[in-house]
Formats: sequence, structure tokens, C-alpha cells
Amino acid sequence: MTNLFLQIFVLICFLGVVVILFFEERDYIYYTFIFILLGGLATAVFIPETRELKFYIEIIEWEVIFFLITMFTIVEILKENKVFDEIARLVVVKYQNNLRAMFYIICIISTLLATIVEDLSIALIFAPVIIVACRKLNIKPAAYLLGMTICINIAATLTPFGSAQNILISNEFGLEFLWFVIKLGPYFVIALISTLILLDKFTLKNDINFCASHACAPEEIEGDTLLTEPSIEKPKFILNLIGLVIFIILLIIIPEIYLAGLIGALIFVLINPVENRDGKKKLSLSKYLSHVDYKLIYFFMALFIFVGLLEANGIILFIENIIANVSAENEFVLAIIILISTSILSGLIDNTPVTIIFIPIVRFLFNLPEFYLGPIVVAFILGINLGGNFLPQGSAADLATLEISRDNQVDDMSYRRLFKVGGVFALFHILLGIGYIALLVFVF
Repeated sequence: MTNLFLQIFVLICFLGVVVILFFEERDYIYYTFIFILLGGLATAVFIPETRELKFYIEIIEWEVIFFLITMFTIVEILKENKVFDEIARLVVVKYQNNLRAMFYIICIISTLLATIVEDLSIALIFAPVIIVACRKLNIKPAAYLLGMTICINIAATLTPFGSAQNILISNEFGLEFLWFVIKLGPYFVIALISTLILLDKFTLKNDINFCASHACAPEEIEGDTLLTEPSIEKPKFILNLIGLVIFIILLIIIPEIYLAGLIGALIFVLINPVENRDGKKKLSLSKYLSHVDYKLIYFFMALFIFVGLLEANGIILFIENIIANVSAENEFVLAIIILISTSILSGLIDNTPVTIIFIPIVRFLFNLPEFYLGPIVVAFILGINLGGNFLPQGSAADLATLEISRDNQVDDMSYRRLFKVGGVFALFHILLGIGYIALLVFVF
């Protein structure tokens, strides 16, 4: 009875953390710490080992925390020096006379960049450039905005560092870049190509006229600094591109992701010195570190602690036994259960708590003799990364695109349209995932 009371109380505290995320005006870190304190005190009363500081230190995945700090630092460096802005500008300028090609290239480039950098940053950079370019070319920007935001929603399926959730999963199960490419690369390619073709057929053609005479001449977009003036000096831009390539190689060849992140951060600081007040340039890692959003780092640490408490009082074991029994030792059924359950939960609540809750569950299932790593973890990754796309508020990139569209009076890029089109494609991606898992289980 005591154990049941503890489980219910800690679970209520965890759900409190999830609920507070829906109230954006509230300081979720403050309330998260309150719920941790309540859950930790209650657990300490009944479970002596949770009274030690060592318990809380050991349950935090410090490799993930350090990597996230370095990754966020690199993103801040690239954003402040407008490297991605310049990539977006060059794409638009080069393909402005071929509207269909511009659509495909924008979607592909933004998606590939989102496999490295968080999709929110890509949306914030590409959306304004798309709107300006489309208006200068006298075409509706909605189709291009829809294409970008829907495609970057599948970017996280390709790499172990494509999302914070993938970092957690890959660190837990020792998944390297090549594992993602081999196991999830085919899905990513199929999903991206089919999504682009369907968007072209059902969305793009309804918004623009593909006649060659409809495209504006290059001189007609002169005068807009967003398109005509480089965002960064060319030598510096090339150096940052080289640095980005080196960083990707480091992530591939170095198993310890935090070490690759640290080396990468030092490289980008070296490439991008900052100016003093007297105009002299100096290397400054502290400047970029001060711009990192540490709230998310603290939130991850809090979630690690919560999962430790849930494991200590037996809730995780209870969920593990339910899923194992429902699957009836059938690997395909188990993978589909994982895919659908994580998709639904990620669509309803933030996918980070869902990830951290399911990691010990998937670890338990992986250790059972009748299952192996491939299909179960593939289902986990697909469900976590795709499920949140059913609703625009489930994707930060979708919300950013809507906000930018609203600020720029893009009338045909509404919440209703994104909900309708994005929801259909989210369902399509999940169904495609089920078919892909069937191939992994029964064919490969």
C-alpha cells in the first residue's frame, strides 16, 4: 500500500512537470524544481538509497549534458555569424528562375541542415528568406513554407545528433552515425522523396504558376538587402563550411560525443573571433557560452532525476511488464506498440519527457532474449521524432514558421492549413514507418 501511494505521488509530480510545459508564460524550470523536491522527499522517506547525493549524481547522463552544451554553443556561433542565413540566400538567388527547382532545393538543404542543427533554428533562418524571395518573384510563399517545415520534421530520423531525443537514445544504446545511416537512412530517403513529390503535386501546383514567364528577372529583386547583400564575408563563410564538415566527421569517427562536441566548439571559436570595443579581435568561448539557453540543460537534468525516482519506486518496471506481456513475445507487434505509443504521447506532450521515460523500458526489452536492437529502437526513434508533428504546437519549427508568417501577413499560411497538411503528412510518415519496420522484421 505504501509503495502504491509513493508511485502515485511521484507520477503526479512528473505529470505536473509535463502540464506546466503547456503554460508558456510560466517559468517551467522553477516549477520543475518544486516537483522534483516533492517527489524526491517522498521517495527518500520510503527508499533509503535515494537520500544520498550520489544517487542523483549517478542517474544524470553527464555525457549528454556536456554534449548539449557544446552543441548549443556551436549553433549560437553559426547563428551569430549568419552562416545559415548565407546558405539560404545563396540557394534562393541561384534558383530564383526555376520555381520548382527552388522549392526542391530549399526543402532538401533545410532538411539536411536540420539533421545537424535543431529544426527551430533552421525555420527561423529560412522562413524570412523564403517570404522575401517569393514576394519579389510575385508568387505565394505558403507552399515553400509548408514544404520546408514539413520536411525538416523528418530530419531528426537520419543522425544521432539530429535532435535532443536522438542524442539521449544514441548515448544510452551506443548508436553511432553509421548505425543511423544503415538502419534509418533508407527510411529518411524514402520519406523525404515521397513527401516532396506529394507536396509538389497537391500543394505547390495549387499555389504557383510554373510558366517560365512568371518568374521575375534577377534585377527585379535588387534593392532587398536580405537577398542581395552577403550575410557574412566569403572567406569567413568558407572557413565555417569547412569547420562544419570537420565537425560532422568528428561526430562520425569519435565515439564519445561530448569529446567531439568540445573539439568542434573550439574549432568554431577559432574560426569566429569576436571584436573588442577597441576593434581588436580575440578568441572568446565565454561570449558564446553566455548566449546558450541553459534552461533546456537544467530541464534535461531534472528529467533524468525524475526517471531515476520512477525506476526506484517501480513504476518503470510496471510499464515494462505491461508492454512485454501485450507484445506476446512478437518482435513486430512490440515494435509497432513502441512506435504508436511514443507517437501518441509525443503528439500530446513534449517528446523529451516521453523519451526519457521510454529509454529504460526499451533497454529492458532489448535485454530480453527474444528481441534484438534493430526494429525496436528504430520504432522508438521514429515514434519520438515524428509523433509530435500531428499538431503544430508539437513542433517548435512549425510554431516558428507560423509566427513568422503571421508577422509578415502571409494569409494563406494559417494554423488551420498547417494543421491539416502537417497532420496528414505526420500520419503518412507514421504509416510509412510501420511499413518500414515490417521490412526490417520480415525481410532484412
